[in-house]
Amino acid sequence: MSVKYKDYYQTLGVSRQATDKEIKAAYRKLAREHHPDVNIGNKNAEEKFKELTEAYEVLKDPEKRRRYDMLGANWKAGADFNPPPGFGGFNFDFGNLGGFGKATASSPFSDFFDMLFGQTFGPGAQAGGAAGADGGPRRTARSIDQEAEIELSIEEIARGTSRNVQISRPGQATRALQVKIPAGVRPGSKVRVKGEAASAAGAPAGDLFLKVRVKPHPFLTIEGDNLISELQVSAPLAILGGEASVNTLDGAVHINIPPFSQNSRMLRLRERGLPKLKQTVRGDHLVRLKIQLPTSLSPEEKALYEELLKIEKSKKSSN
Repeated sequence: MSVKYKDYYQTLGVSRQATDKEIKAAYRKLAREHHPDVNIGNKNAEEKFKELTEAYEVLKDPEKRRRYDMLGANWKAGADFNPPPGFGGFNFDFGNLGGFGKATASSPFSDFFDMLFGQTFGPGAQAGGAAGADGGPRRTARSIDQEAEIELSIEEIARGTSRNVQISRPGQATRALQVKIPAGVRPGSKVRVKGEAASAAGAPAGDLFLKVRVKPHPFLTIEGDNLISELQVSAPLAILGGEASVNTLDGAVHINIPPFSQNSRMLRLRERGLPKLKQTVRGDHLVRLKIQLPTSLSPEEKALYEELLKIEKSKKSSN
């Protein structure tokens, strides 16, 4: 059975020597332009989006790209194609492809894709499927998972929250969906919303994955399960030691400053950090000391510092 050859590099507008980073950037740019959500009712954009998704599925995967490149660079897009002897299809695990184009049990990919990557094994046969009335493979539309970003504050990451997300599908009205974000997610992790991806026409809905991005916080940063903040302390307090107040997720708490603390010393507030997903245990809050030197002195303070300087000089002369 001959099919039309697909030039995946041409589809994404990259060279055959393009890096993974260049391929990803080209796909993201074109996918945003042709996504069904921004081209509702535009069949041409929908078809273009399918082509982009298929091309990216192949070129982002090292094994698929290697097999595709084995065909050589002399083929032209749209030309009749028959696989070389011994180039039969093979099964791929579609369990974790990610991005806009995650393929699950079925996907609206081309005959060319199916021939190369395991769906079509020859005329009238298909892996896991029956022959159609014309003797060719019977096809079912495949769902495609999608990914979007969601921005959360550190407080929302620590305590969990819910967000209203606008979901739209080609030819359907947009609707609001409330998504529960569990406590303990981390920057870069993904919250799965089953069956809510914007599917292509005729395909079952895939899953929507919300990738967590963190809003800048006025005084906290995240490092694994721990939170880090800075505490300005005066030179006398750093030298003599004492108590200071620290703002945490649980409010202000007191921390003990050991005597002779040096600049950038880290102090630990145990279990004041972020909770771990589906666990009661928490990370720590780490406090980095920043010793603050005065920019002006009262007459009394100046006299005391002058006395300290005399003592320091006396010690050096005695040594």
